[in-house]
Amino acid sequence: MESTAHPVSPIVIALPSMTVAGISIEANLKQISEELLGRKAYETMLSRREELPEKQSPHLHLVQIYPLKPGFHAQVDAFRQIIGCLVPEGTEPPEGMTVHTLPPREYVKATHQGPESELGKTYDAIYGQWMQKNGRRPDCFDFEVWDDRYRPDQEDNEIDLYVALAKL
Repeated sequence: MESTAHPVSPIVIALPSMTVAGISIEANLKQISEELLGRKAYETMLSRREELPEKQSPHLHLVQIYPLKPGFHAQVDAFRQIIGCLVPEGTEPPEGMTVHTLPPREYVKATHQGPESELGKTYDAIYGQWMQKNGRRPDCFDFEVWDDRYRPDQEDNEIDLYVALAKL
């Protein structure tokens, strides 16, 4: 039986800049899935998050940074993912980790409900239908918050998605 995963009421919100420290990978979605790169980075970050004593939240964040390239396609083209924690700006990363600061931006925020394997449907709804319907364009990054509701293989999984919007 197919899940009824869908975004929950997308809204536009403005967020200040934020800095994430964590494990970085560079690959396309096919490689991330087939080589379990995301799962390995997630497990590494879980085991190392205490190395970030000034983290601002216990939750993990997945930041995805896309190249500004015509015809970019995440299944084929490599992009950067960082799985980490929010930290104060200026934080020096422990060895083997990276730090990245996201600029202040407006985001479309939605909640994915259902297994993580169906997350693409929620992203497609935001990047496709929502952007077109609302006359907006995405910027070159987005992020997810993996909090206490994050149960990737379960039907009751929930992930908050934040897709950066290009400035008007």
